[in-house]
Amino acid sequence: MHAPISLSDTEGCEAEALLQFETGAPQAARSALGINATRIEDVVVLSMRNDPTRYWSKALGFGRTMAVTADLVAEVCAFYRAEGTPVAFLQLAPSAIPEDWDDICGREGITGGSTLVKLVADVDEVLARADRPDRRPLNEVRVAAVEAADADRWASVMMEAFGMPHEHYAQMTAASAVHPDWYPQAAWLGDELVGTGTMYRGGRTGQLFGGAVLPHARNRGSHTELLAARARTAHELGCRLVVTETEAEIDGSHNPSLHNSLGLGFQVAYERRNWVWQPR
Repeated sequence: MHAPISLSDTEGCEAEALLQFETGAPQAARSALGINATRIEDVVVLSMRNDPTRYWSKALGFGRTMAVTADLVAEVCAFYRAEGTPVAFLQLAPSAIPEDWDDICGREGITGGSTLVKLVADVDEVLARADRPDRRPLNEVRVAAVEAADADRWASVMMEAFGMPHEHYAQMTAASAVHPDWYPQAAWLGDELVGTGTMYRGGRTGQLFGGAVLPHARNRGSHTELLAARARTAHELGCRLVVTETEAEIDGSHNPSLHNSLGLGFQVAYERRNWVWQPR
């Protein structure tokens, strides 16, 4: 890793990306899903009150410019109570967790949840590995930037690949595909759109998001090529780093997304736990 990394790279870019992704949804989708957001100091706080997936209500970006305190966490939780949010996830890098975290969790009703792996790579390293002549070739698939006319289809495939509802969620996702800060890519098997991935540009960092392939089209190199394509875009935009996250391997589980990323030169920056808040 040649470029130094900071929480602004690993946490801040993700926070700003998800803020734009959710609040950029069409008004009808925002109303139906109950989307609202705020900033509390350097923390982005996202609420999706009517979210059956229990994925999108998150507080993230902690520790970029100030220490995490009991008062800060209390404000975050107060926002969720006021919104009527049924469950939310506080995502803190290990270095941002304060010494009195156990006491804070006890007061606010926060419990430990699943674990994600935060991955970081130099753009040049990813491109060097992607362009190696001995890299596994694509099998009947191609990857290309998403045209505006394909935004709705691309969004529907992403929701299907992640097992999320189409209604409202696909409209939110499609809106990002035509936003100037986002750079979506699609994998095609013939005329069928079978894989998705996108990137948010935040200064020198490209935040990768939404990398997924439909089950019947997997094991053809699409996921790896979607990573490489977004790194190429990051290079063209002058980014030095690309950042992503995926599920940690626990109890002998195998996560192909993690290994595809490691194979392209991503390094594990740290593991980050989802801290679960629910109203008492």
